[in-house]
Amino acid sequence: MPDEETPLNPLQVTPSRARQIRVPKTFAAMKHRNFQLYFGGQLVSVAGTWMQIIAQGWVVYQINHSELTLGIVGFASAIPALLISPWGGVVVDRMPKRSLLVITQISAMLLAFILAALAFAGAVQVWHVVLLAAGLGVVNAFDGPARQAFVVEMVGREDMNNAIAMNSMMFNGARVIGPAIGGLLLATVGASWCFLFNGLSFLAVIAGLLAMRLPAHQAPQRLTSPWHLLTSGLKYVYAHSELFALLLLALIFSVFGISYSTLLPAFVDQMLHRGAASFGAINAASGLGAVTGALAVAQFGDRGFRGRWLVVANAAFPLLLFAFAYNPSYPLALLLSFGLGVGFMLQFTLINILLQTHVADDMRGRVLSLYTLTFFGFAPFGNLAMGTLAESWGLSLTIGLSAAVAAALAVAVIWAVPRLRQMA
Repeated sequence: MPDEETPLNPLQVTPSRARQIRVPKTFAAMKHRNFQLYFGGQLVSVAGTWMQIIAQGWVVYQINHSELTLGIVGFASAIPALLISPWGGVVVDRMPKRSLLVITQISAMLLAFILAALAFAGAVQVWHVVLLAAGLGVVNAFDGPARQAFVVEMVGREDMNNAIAMNSMMFNGARVIGPAIGGLLLATVGASWCFLFNGLSFLAVIAGLLAMRLPAHQAPQRLTSPWHLLTSGLKYVYAHSELFALLLLALIFSVFGISYSTLLPAFVDQMLHRGAASFGAINAASGLGAVTGALAVAQFGDRGFRGRWLVVANAAFPLLLFAFAYNPSYPLALLLSFGLGVGFMLQFTLINILLQTHVADDMRGRVLSLYTLTFFGFAPFGNLAMGTLAESWGLSLTIGLSAAVAAALAVAVIWAVPRLRQMA
């Protein structure tokens, strides 16, 4: 790792520490060298991750054609975060974020190589996937809040909101590329190569992290017990109703909104009567919609209407999901997937920006760990419930009911905390 530079406030990025090139407002964060390195490495790595997600879901479904098994794998990948994510935020607030990210990326790479080796040997069983998914869940419990909190250190406060939107754009740009390539590889050379390429893709983000020039890490002046740090973070969120409401909205749509994606392999097979390539295309359409949503936030997200945008997205997403649940047409499914991607990205990018804009610096890691918890900790309960109910009630009824519950709960939160609509 390169030597650290002279200490300075990591939230103040001076002109000498940013590559001063003229960039459009939509891409303002790209003038910072560290963010360029991060963006490029993550684009490659996340594309590889989506290749593995596509291949893993398809492989598991082909083993026993069980919607419940898909739910179990989704549950296993996320349940560790329910116990670990809040502690992950404590670690993020106490150690250098770059060092932590290098550790998490190496760990995820090794897990991908293990799955690739099993696949090449023709030995993959469901329990292998469940165990490896659980291991990745542990990694994500630390990686998620570290990545979110690291943004402000790379670009400073001035470009933080744009960097968050750009980060979302990158993630979902990879979500277009990864599933498209993954679906093609899955249909031609098999899942083993998807897993191998995912493992190799982590080298890009590790190299980018090591090449960054960052200020020296300033350890907390007063060491406090991890338990005190954890409880103080929880009390801080509870005392700020808007932050608490934002986390509730993220929780609702993680459990009842985006959990439909767990059933996509079965939905493509049973409802659309399509194969692996179409499964990749459905995911790619959603990713393209998410990129569109992130571009909209990057361009217009600083105009003081974020709360209103969030309310609109919360209303639109369940309606689109309900239509998707009962649609048997493949072309219309692609269009609805695009719309779901836009709605998903508007919600979670705006929630992320509003949290980071209104949180105190010394609480950033802990609050963002709770945000990560909504994705990786509580989402498995939605995944497991969707898999279980789909086996008994069918795919359309299960997804449609999930959309209705998401809409009702979101309305309740927005009604209880009307100041959400005025958040800028």
